[in-house]
Amino acid sequence: MIERYKAIEKVLEYVGDNDLVISTTGMISRELFTIQDRPGNLYMIGSMGLASSLGLGVCLMQPKKRVFVIEGDGSALMSLGTLPLIAAETPSNLTHVILDNEAYESTGGQPTISSDISIAAIGSASGYRNVASVKDTAGLDGALRDAAAMDGPWFIVVKSSIVHREGIPRVTHTPVELRDRFKSQASGH
Repeated sequence: MIERYKAIEKVLEYVGDNDLVISTTGMISRELFTIQDRPGNLYMIGSMGLASSLGLGVCLMQPKKRVFVIEGDGSALMSLGTLPLIAAETPSNLTHVILDNEAYESTGGQPTISSDISIAAIGSASGYRNVASVKDTAGLDGALRDAAAMDGPWFIVVKSSIVHREGIPRVTHTPVELRDRFKSQASGH
């Protein structure tokens, strides 16, 4: 298993200056904000389950920009109807990363069903062009390297652990500030 914070750091190694990152609500957004706050990041504050839908829309509106969606297993499971829609639309610029810690961590660590159900198999059954399931940093690095070299959509499931890091702040930007700076970055203005 990979510590979620370290998995986010690894994903960011593949994010270029003009790429866009959409992260789900909770600790994933807080850790992304702590690791590397940038105008191209959109933190989905209070919008669990909608990162993949928004990511698809951004991919379709900005086909020349690479888009990374980073969400947890709970968020991905909440929006299962979006997965086959993404596959049907085939956005070649999408890398969809699921950090699967088998829990709804932000609300107290209640278990999800991902210990019994393969999220990678759901991605495959939904029709994603490329699916990878990784359990360590080397595997994640390889999947991200492949995603950088080949058209998407990519669906990368990362088995990650729950590690409570001290001092992870909440996102300090307001939702309006986040919208405006992301919109500016997405449109290139």
